[in-house]
Amino acid sequence: MTEASDGTTAGAVYGGVRTLLRLEGLALALACAVFYSYFEGSWWMFAILLLAPDLSFLGYLAGPRVGAAVYNAAHAAIVPMLLGIVGMVVPSALAMHLALIWSAHIGIDRALGYGLKYDGGFSFTHLGRIGKRAG
Repeated sequence: MTEASDGTTAGAVYGGVRTLLRLEGLALALACAVFYSYFEGSWWMFAILLLAPDLSFLGYLAGPRVGAAVYNAAHAAIVPMLLGIVGMVVPSALAMHLALIWSAHIGIDRALGYGLKYDGGFSFTHLGRIGKRAG
């Protein structure tokens, strides 16, 4: 990753756009919790599975390029959205509940500033640099 002239990481958002994306993540997490309640999901299952996508950190054991790919696959919104569609079409309450938990996790991550990863390392995200050296 390279640093832009304004001190940010090239390819990452900053300022008002970063704030908007983080608020969007918070809205996603809240909406998922509301729909999860509406669809009468088990809150025990929600609590247990909420951090399951973070098991993708294990991909970093194979290096930053593989780690970023595995992490991004588990933290991109498209897969839980498709699972939610399957849950509605089939219909499957389990698929719907899993999609909402997974999407809530993604929303919480975004709200906290944890974005999709670049292969330069775990701290380089589309929402800006995270960790000790973050600006």
